[in-house]
Amino acid sequence: MFIDPISVELSAPYYIAALVLGYLLGSIPFGLLFTRMAGLGDIRSVGSGNIGATNVLRTGNRWVALATLVADGGKGALAVVLARYLAGDTMAVLAGTGAFVGHIFPVWLRFKGGKGVATFLGLTLALNFFVGLAACATWLVVAAISRISSLSALVAAALAPVFFWIADMWLVIPFAIFYAVLIFIRHRDNIRRIIAGEEPRIGGGKKENTPPEAPAS
Repeated sequence: MFIDPISVELSAPYYIAALVLGYLLGSIPFGLLFTRMAGLGDIRSVGSGNIGATNVLRTGNRWVALATLVADGGKGALAVVLARYLAGDTMAVLAGTGAFVGHIFPVWLRFKGGKGVATFLGLTLALNFFVGLAACATWLVVAAISRISSLSALVAAALAPVFFWIADMWLVIPFAIFYAVLIFIRHRDNIRRIIAGEEPRIGGGKKENTPPEAPAS
């Protein structure tokens, strides 16, 4: 359980700084940058138009998609690690939250970013490695059973607050709930397709006139 030695009043400017700096780090659109560097054009004109790794994969370049996945997860983890090293655990949670929000609503792209799953998993791993592993394992198990990437992300996000509760990290639980709610909101179109039985499956062909699978990062 996290404990800070100074009062909220004295540390408020530092809390704001952690959120803002985390946001700026999280708002770096690696999917857009990597696809342009690889000569693949503007990722926003491909598939769903999202900057996440799943949409980058639609360019056909797996290495660029993998780099995007690692970078999107890495910026969440980096925000947490740096803030924890410089200012403690509470700052780490705030910086990670800022990075998560920054990825979803990047100021550089008129607040139209990814869906936050990769960044969420990265910051979760950095906050507590075993909780992060549990979230990643949940994604893998659900993906193996359902073969639906978005469903795997939704279940992992929904269970993350429970994993933090088991780890006795009470400060993080409200933030984990916030992450889950925002991920669900960003996946609302996927949820509709899952309910209708129209969500594309991992490794499966897409039905004609079926909207492209939205990215999970």
